Amino acid sequence: MIDFSLIKKLYEPKPVGELKSKQVVKRHPANPILTYKNLGYSSVLVFNPGVCEFNGEYLMVFRNDYGSFEEQRLEGTNLGMARSKDGVHWTVEASPLNFEIGLNDFIRMYDPRLTVIDGTIYMSFAVDTWHGIRAGIATTKDFKNFEILSLSTPDNRNLVLFPEKINGFYVRLERPFPVYGRLGLERFDIWISSSPDLKHWGDSKLLLAVEDVPFANLKIGPGVPPIKTDAGWLVIFHAVDIDPSRGKNGWEEKWTKRYTAGVMLLDLEDPSRVIGICQDPILVPEVEYEVKGGFRNNVVFPTGAVVKEDELFIYYGAADTVICLATAKIEELIKLCR
Repeated sequence: MIDFSLIKKLYEPKPVGELKSKQVVKRHPANPILTYKNLGYSSVLVFNPGVCEFNGEYLMVFRNDYGSFEEQRLEGTNLGMARSKDGVHWTVEASPLNFEIGLNDFIRMYDPRLTVIDGTIYMSFAVDTWHGIRAGIATTKDFKNFEILSLSTPDNRNLVLFPEKINGFYVRLERPFPVYGRLGLERFDIWISSSPDLKHWGDSKLLLAVEDVPFANLKIGPGVPPIKTDAGWLVIFHAVDIDPSRGKNGWEEKWTKRYTAGVMLLDLEDPSRVIGICQDPILVPEVEYEVKGGFRNNVVFPTGAVVKEDELFIYYGAADTVICLATAKIEELIKLCR
C-alpha cells in the first residue's frame, strides 16, 4: 500500500530564501509603462499584457480589473488594448475590447498572450467558468472581430503559441493544474502539446517540472511566446515560491507567494527537449512598484515580448497592479541557459 501522506510531506514546499535579478536584465526607466490612470474607462489594476509587433507598430492587449483603487474593491475584469510606435510609450484605445465568448457559464476572461504566425495574429487567454478554468485560442484581424479556434477542458491556462509550425504542427506551452492528481497540493508544471490546425490538440508531454527549477517550490508556468534563436527556442517562464513567514503583502489578509521569471532553451527541431536552463531567476520582485502598494506584492509575471534588433523587450505585470518593461540582450539570455 502506498503511503500518500509520506509522498505529500516530501512535496510540501520548503522556503527558497533570498533571490536576486540577473544584471543582464534591465528595468526600463519609464516603468511602470501603463497603469489604471492611463485608461479612459473604469480601471483599478492593469497588468499581464500580451504584446506583439505587427504592420510597423506594437500592439498590446492587457488585463483590466475595474472597481475602486482607493477602496481596494474589485468589480469585474475585461481586456483593454493599446498601441505604440516604440514599445515604451502607449496609447490606450477608448474602450475595452468587445470580445464575447458565448459560454453559458462564463465568468471572466483574462491574461492574454499575442503571437503572430504567418502574418496572422493569434490571442491565447484564460477563461473562468462555473465549471472550471479553460484556456482558449482566438484569431483576429482588427481586434473588433474574433474567431475562437479552441477552448480547453478545465483546468488549464497560461497558453503560449510558438510563432511558427514545427515539423508540420502548431505547438503550444501550457500549464494544467490538476489539484486532485497532485494530492491536493498547488504544485503545477509546464507541458507542451501540438496540433495540426490550432483546434485539435494532443501529443501532450511534460516539459519542465517544479522540481527542475531551484527557485520554485510551488508551481511554474509559460510566460511569453517562445523566441526563435540560432541556439534554440528561448522561453521566458514564471516560477512561484511560497513562504508562510511572509505577511499581508497586498490587499488580501495574507499573501505568501512570490512570482519570479526564469529562462530556458528548447531544441529547435524538438521543442519538447530542454537543452539549457538558467539555475537562477532572471527577474525577481525588488523595486517599489513590484513589492509595495499593489494588489499582490512580490510579483513579476512576464506575458509578452518583442525582439528589437539584438535585444528582447520583456513585458510583465508587477504586483498584479501595473505593466512594466525589462530589456536584455538575447545573446546574454542564451548564455545564462548554457
